[in-house]
Amino acid sequence: MKASVHRNRWRRTLSEAFWGGFFLLPQLIGLVTFSLIPLVIVLWLSLVHWDGLGEVQFVGLQNFIDQLSDPNLRIAFVNTTIYTLITVPGGILLALLVALGLNKVRGKTIYRIIYFMPVVTSSVATGVIWLWLLNSDAGFINVLLRSWFNIEGPAWLIDAHWVIPSISIVSIWSSLGSNMVIFLAGLQNIPSTYIEAARIDGANRFQLFWKVTLPLLSPTLFFITVLSIISSFQVFDQTFVMTQGGPDKASYTIVYHIYNLSFRQFTFGPASASAMILFAVLLVLTLIQFAFQKRWVNYDL
Repeated sequence: MKASVHRNRWRRTLSEAFWGGFFLLPQLIGLVTFSLIPLVIVLWLSLVHWDGLGEVQFVGLQNFIDQLSDPNLRIAFVNTTIYTLITVPGGILLALLVALGLNKVRGKTIYRIIYFMPVVTSSVATGVIWLWLLNSDAGFINVLLRSWFNIEGPAWLIDAHWVIPSISIVSIWSSLGSNMVIFLAGLQNIPSTYIEAARIDGANRFQLFWKVTLPLLSPTLFFITVLSIISSFQVFDQTFVMTQGGPDKASYTIVYHIYNLSFRQFTFGPASASAMILFAVLLVLTLIQFAFQKRWVNYDL
């Protein structure tokens, strides 16, 4: 009898393992095909010299040495870091404020659709629209500043001091909807009993947000922060469509540097080395965030 029960449990375990692996198989195939294999290929390309047609020459770590001493890569890292410092806190704060405002209003679904529309709109299309809006002479924003406030607007995409903030504004606008939806989901997951108990204890709105809502929202905030930093270091569409890395490389970002090396100069070795350096930087930043999450992220509801 015990042997029969044991045999049935073993069969059930094998069946569950089989069907679990079967349903995971499409995801595993996609992960291997579109992530792991390209990563291995890029790692191999970073160790060779190849223009895509000629002979492949193994150069070891020389591509990494050349890129780490390349002033263009340093410029790209500085520009991307400034862009990240603007877009990540600005985008998170604005999305949180919008989510808090929409959390209890009627017609929440309609507002979600309106705010989410830029997320599903082509980045090229939005870049072209913002090119017109930020035009220094006839752009809508400068015309509005000139006619309503008698202020002469800056040359948004021509002035080296304004080009990164301008691209950051576009990125914050385009990612607002996705971050807002995630924050809304986190807010709706907070048990109402915590809010009611704090109100009974006499907490005002600020204390309610700072002592109750924000700590319980910290896992969502951590998730959005990690994704936002990774996304900001990979910015490319806005710089490609709106500025081409200019003026005078003031908006020259890391991914644009990789694009320039690979698809303009056809030096796939240095381009792959730059991509691996970017991968290492993002990996280190993500690991640091996970290491410090225990100090401020609260997973206990």
